[in-house]
Amino acid sequence: MDDRCGGRTFEVTRIEGRTAAEIAGSVRALVDSGSLHAGDGLPPVRELAKSLGVNRNTVVAAYRQLAVAGVAITNRGAGTSIAPPPTFVEEGFAPDTVLRDVSHGNPDRNLLPDPSMVQLSSSPPVLYGESTVDPGLGAWAMSQFGADQPREFRLTVTSGAVDAIEKLLSQALSHGDAVALEDPCFLTSINAVRRAGYRPVPVPVDDEGMTAGGLRSALEAGARAVVCTPRAHNPTGVSLTPSRAAELQDALADHPHVLVIEDDHFSLLSQARYHSIVSRTHQRWALVRSVSKFLGPDLRVALVASDPGTADRFAVQISGGTKWVSHLLQRTVQALLTDETVQDRIHAAAVHYHRENTRFVELLRDRGITATGGDGLNIWVSTGADAHAVAGQLMRRGWIVRTGDSFALGTESGAERIRLTVHELDTDASEMLADALAKAVAAAHTGAGL
Repeated sequence: MDDRCGGRTFEVTRIEGRTAAEIAGSVRALVDSGSLHAGDGLPPVRELAKSLGVNRNTVVAAYRQLAVAGVAITNRGAGTSIAPPPTFVEEGFAPDTVLRDVSHGNPDRNLLPDPSMVQLSSSPPVLYGESTVDPGLGAWAMSQFGADQPREFRLTVTSGAVDAIEKLLSQALSHGDAVALEDPCFLTSINAVRRAGYRPVPVPVDDEGMTAGGLRSALEAGARAVVCTPRAHNPTGVSLTPSRAAELQDALADHPHVLVIEDDHFSLLSQARYHSIVSRTHQRWALVRSVSKFLGPDLRVALVASDPGTADRFAVQISGGTKWVSHLLQRTVQALLTDETVQDRIHAAAVHYHRENTRFVELLRDRGITATGGDGLNIWVSTGADAHAVAGQLMRRGWIVRTGDSFALGTESGAERIRLTVHELDTDASEMLADALAKAVAAAHTGAGL
């Protein structure tokens, strides 16, 4: 018996199994062997159930397992087909281009300190079974977190914020569990959730941050974890206001055991005060602060404060033979953070990013274009036109930008938006980009050159 799907003739009898797990495993084996390819259609539920002599619900459950695992896609009215390999948009410079790249989202290399400028104090080698947190960095971090978190917490050190978020989610969630994410959302958070097979639930972001109504909807939809950016949200640059943070705490009040992760990635550089969405009575929470934006992405260190229960589960994943962060690296970070020259450089960088972003937003405003930015490394621009058309027009004028759909969670939140990283541009280049963007938006509206 054959079923013609996706332009191919598929042999129904090649799928085997009596249980949902066995049927799903058979399909996965066919994919692994190359017998099934992306876009190939799977047999209709009724037909496969008849061929295998099983209940229709068994096949439905098998297809659901394949969809959760990312192996298949079920489209209402169009059946189930093999999913294409996942694609992940990453931050960073566009490869092999001669165009001016304002899409990258990087800090300014010239504002990052040279790690060789500090001298490490002599310390004995660290052996297996010893604390995974270096005492010097731990003392500095406890002081920093203690000023913002008036509750009991424990400290963990990870290899960057993404590593922290991935490990935090993995000790709390199972494959297919729902995670509330901001929409638009930071690229690496989207990737971390999708790679692990969790189900992202979008929560809209407005000028005050993640919306309380959106969070309530996500929690009602079964979200078992929430990832929120309290300051310098990427890509929009917005920070939580005190009133919005309080509203989000209220939304979480009936869900004290949902894991709340605050990704405070811009911390020491932020021009906004930190306002937490975690109330004093919330049971499961973590605050993540990376050093990547002010010491450099290559220093793979993030500091995590969390409730004792989360910290205990977290520690199991960190303390294995190769999973702790090198104490030499931790000591380098501590030496940099406590060096007065580096502290001055961090302060200067904070002023620079805010000034340059604000200046560029004003340049766009003068040209009738609305944008947000100030805190953070980026500008979030509302073009009022199709973002890809605007990006295409900008390429013709020598610029590469990031379209807003890269940050969207299957919604229209980025359809007319682009993100720019402009803090390295001098005055002339800023004027050139603002002019080019105004012309690109006008051309996109009229369809010129398309």
